[in-house]
Amino acid sequence: MNRGDQIYVMRDVMGMPYQHHGIDMGDGTVIHYRKVGTATVACTSRSAFARGNPVYTLPQPVSFIPDVVISRAQSRLGEQRYNLFFNNCEHFANWCKTGENISPQLNEFGLRLDQLKLPNGFTREAAQQETPQAILALFEKALGNIAIATNTLLPDYKQAQADGNKWKQVAEVALNRGREDLARAALHKRRDAQQKAAAIQIQLQDLSDLQISIQTDQTLALKRLSEDSTFY
Repeated sequence: MNRGDQIYVMRDVMGMPYQHHGIDMGDGTVIHYRKVGTATVACTSRSAFARGNPVYTLPQPVSFIPDVVISRAQSRLGEQRYNLFFNNCEHFANWCKTGENISPQLNEFGLRLDQLKLPNGFTREAAQQETPQAILALFEKALGNIAIATNTLLPDYKQAQADGNKWKQVAEVALNRGREDLARAALHKRRDAQQKAAAIQIQLQDLSDLQISIQTDQTLALKRLSEDSTFY
């Protein structure tokens, strides 16, 4: 591994493996989204990043030179804008390395909103009141339903964004040709696409918040389980 490399380790959430990405600083430290308390872009030791797991390099066919990669990573130190769907650890590392704010592993998971039937605060209440053993299956099912990502909402969101850009271009062409009527119609369609994208983004943000909440509740339940085991 070299300075400026995009690296990752395999982590696990209730039996679901995923890649946690970061940028190798070349001095034994890594800049990544550290999800302890409030998720924050931080520079930590490689051992803290790895958590005892093997560290792998992710080759990129086209990327910035190491100095630029490092500079981009350092420019976001202290950031606390983690979002599972729009700004997760993989988005961050890919942006630093290639300039593309993408998360390919999101496409490896699926989600249907009609499968997500947990009321707000349900797992939090269960984590505090039920036995830890009884609710571990609940967390596994909940995280499985969220499935880290979505193959249903994200394409719709991206399509709505693309439609908004397309109708903007149509409006500009219409204005250049003196067709204000067509321009107005195109702008109305652009507005509809923008509203659709905004509505989907709110849904995705809610799912991201729920995923983080469930992981917090999971930690609480596992802590209680550990305490009970120690007591007995």
